[in-house]
Amino acid sequence: MNFFSSMFRLLALLLTFLSGIAFVQTKEISLLNVSYDPTRELFSDYNEVFKRYWKNKCGDEIQVNQSHGGSGKQARSVIDGLDADVVTLALGGDIDFIAEKGKLIPSDWQKKLPYNSTPYTSTIVFLVHKGNPKGIKDWNDLIQSGVQVIMPNPKTSGGARWIILAAYHDALEKNKGDERKAKIFLKELIKNVPVLDAGARGSMTTFVERGIGEVLLAWENEAMLVTDTFGKEKFEIVTPPTSILAEPSVALVERVAKRRGTMEMGKAYLEYLYSDEGQRIVVKHHYRPRDQKIAEEFSKKFSSLKLFTIDEAFGGWSQVNRKFFAEGGIYDQISMP
Repeated sequence: MNFFSSMFRLLALLLTFLSGIAFVQTKEISLLNVSYDPTRELFSDYNEVFKRYWKNKCGDEIQVNQSHGGSGKQARSVIDGLDADVVTLALGGDIDFIAEKGKLIPSDWQKKLPYNSTPYTSTIVFLVHKGNPKGIKDWNDLIQSGVQVIMPNPKTSGGARWIILAAYHDALEKNKGDERKAKIFLKELIKNVPVLDAGARGSMTTFVERGIGEVLLAWENEAMLVTDTFGKEKFEIVTPPTSILAEPSVALVERVAKRRGTMEMGKAYLEYLYSDEGQRIVVKHHYRPRDQKIAEEFSKKFSSLKLFTIDEAFGGWSQVNRKFFAEGGIYDQISMP
């Protein structure tokens, strides 16, 4: 009896030990990507591809979680404690904000990846109802009497900031650099906006599903998603002659990733966006790829227009935020009654 009792105890201990090993080997490794509104579908696809890539590379089963909202709001959430391993936000200024205020990201984060850490681009276009009843073709048409314009709130949405800058720059060009006239144009534009949603996806819902407004100022990829989903017989895209090269930015949240042990995985997650497979997923979801070969392959997918950059027109995000979006800046001035 003593022999069998001892063997039973030994077997029980062995089984406990082996089950402990199995638990360690199958524990879930997770990564949190904090992103902005219109990237939900893009990263739903990309996450599955990256999980397979990481499994083949390292043998680990991983879970990639997503958080979406207005870009500015998302940046504040990360500073306030949302444990993002990576951020993929609408504009570099929001990541600068996390670096400066939260001290979670190094100040030279743009140098970590190609193209100043922007693996894909987009622009701002107009989405109108089929037939374009108001005949909207250019930025000037947005300030016509009786034209309700739908766009998100620049205080919370990165997409809205791209819109404001695109509209302002166009007014500057048309008025030979007269800033006073450009401000008047913006003020007239904002007067035609009946509701400011927190993010781009909310504005899309307001226009497409609630039926408010004659024109939606939208990311190109969001506008193309609408025509894919609801049909070109209901909506059409108007591409203005000139718009802004919108450059959504990505960064590893190093302080969080170091604490959570996800540095290597988070870095690979962002780098793989530049891979051939990553760039093709970007195109699938209507973003413009950085890879020139793939861009040429899909050149007919995207409209041709004159694009300008933040650096060319305004000297970068630090100057833009001070001039336009800080307290008392141009946006506050033009949105006052």
